[in-house]
Amino acid sequence: MFTLEVKIDTQIMNVIKENIIIKTYGVSTAKNGVGEQWGSEKTPRGWHVIRAKIGERAPENAVFVGRRMTGEIYSPALRAQFQNRDWILTRIFWLSGLEKSVNRLGEVDTMRRYIYIHGTPDDVQMGIPGSKGCIRMRNKDIIELFEQVAVGTRILINADSSL
Repeated sequence: MFTLEVKIDTQIMNVIKENIIIKTYGVSTAKNGVGEQWGSEKTPRGWHVIRAKIGERAPENAVFVGRRMTGEIYSPALRAQFQNRDWILTRIFWLSGLEKSVNRLGEVDTMRRYIYIHGTPDDVQMGIPGSKGCIRMRNKDIIELFEQVAVGTRILINADSSL
């Protein structure tokens, strides 16, 4: 089984198997920085688990709202039509915190905050924080990762590179 590590300071995600990094992806975390508080639009830190995988058979660039496919396929024209949407595309890993009072339960509950790892439009720059709390990935990358990791995969979201 794999472990994922998201490094906030370098905006990368490592895929780790048997303590060896086997793949690294560029990501984009929250533009508001790190934090666990409800409504903060910050990326939560600590240990998490993939609670659900959503979009297994969805086409690339499928649009999701409320974890459901809308039937739309993202395009620049669609973006122009819905300028205020937070674009969640292609696949979703819905995260749940594993650390009580840090990222689980109460006002810091990652799952109740609807924090995901998800696809994003191809013109969204990776390596720069820009989300509303989630972890964004390139569509091709999340499709690749979706096939490799299972529900229950553990993820460390780390604000520094000390790990």
